[in-house]
Amino acid sequence: MSLRLSSVVGSLVALGALSAMPVSAEPKSEFKVGWSIYVGWMPWGYAAEAGIVDKWADKYGIEIEVTQFNDYIESINQYTAGAYDAVTLTNMDGLSIPAAGGVDTTAVIVGDFSAGNDAVILKDSANLGDIAGRDVNLVEFSVSHYLLARALDSVGLSERDVKVINTADPDMVAAFQTRDVTAMVTWNPIVSEIAALPGANLVFDSSDIPGEIIDLMVANTEVLTDNPDFGKALAGIWYETAALMVADTPEGAAARAAMGAASGTDQAGYEAQLAATRLFADPAEAVAFTLSPDLGTTMDHIRTFLFDKGLLGAGAPSADVIGIELPDATVMGDANNVKFRFSATYMQLAADGAL
Repeated sequence: MSLRLSSVVGSLVALGALSAMPVSAEPKSEFKVGWSIYVGWMPWGYAAEAGIVDKWADKYGIEIEVTQFNDYIESINQYTAGAYDAVTLTNMDGLSIPAAGGVDTTAVIVGDFSAGNDAVILKDSANLGDIAGRDVNLVEFSVSHYLLARALDSVGLSERDVKVINTADPDMVAAFQTRDVTAMVTWNPIVSEIAALPGANLVFDSSDIPGEIIDLMVANTEVLTDNPDFGKALAGIWYETAALMVADTPEGAAARAAMGAASGTDQAGYEAQLAATRLFADPAEAVAFTLSPDLGTTMDHIRTFLFDKGLLGAGAPSADVIGIELPDATVMGDANNVKFRFSATYMQLAADGAL
């Protein structure tokens, strides 16, 4: 799995790159889309390989180049810098990097949310409360850090009750096997590896905060506004591919096997990750999720966490510094500085069969 990471360094790099590669918002015919390896984003790579991207691009008379990034943060930085028109990222990272960097960004496709792929793991205890006083190994400022904050809050604790130890995700499995590491927060497939180790207990996971760690395909708002056919093509690509990948058919199995191989596992391993993912293959379900008032509650949790960690920009006076527009056009935060938007428009077109 790629590093789904909110990073102060990533934000600063993105900010610095903005002046070098500005996006020109105007009608155009060629678009660039970036994605990185994660269970819910594998359909984009598969769609490119299988010709589904070209099929929908041709329908709207445009060209779409889909590029895989091995470095998740680099993909977001490239998007923020204007080198890409759209990119896969989480709701948290969309707010903390491009939006905080001044790039008006719209969530075109709400693809899935983590429903167990991210977890808090304790050694030799099945009680979350026993995390108090322990060092907790995780990737700092990542969705793991957010999950820890929500887990601690659920048992009346806070980050003051633990000590966060910043640990790179490739080091997690080995670290858990050392005597000193007794608490960890990470994501799949690392979670599955650690859960199989002696003494490991999953005490809290993203299914305990359903709908909060959301995986998106976002686009530059100005580019999208000037080129609505680009949004339509993205929706067409996603829903055709998602329908195929969840199908109980030989073709569906072959698609899951291909996505598993591309992500470094096999069909069984990929399907295990899918089981811990609430994938929105049905556009009507994605629309209902996006229109739910729960989305506003989630984004309030997210922006509060990011503000507390100093990830909404240097000198941000409050969590309201960036306006977040919900699908009903209500705005959380500064209505004069809306930089992150959720739109159900293109998902609704797919649900209506109007693409």
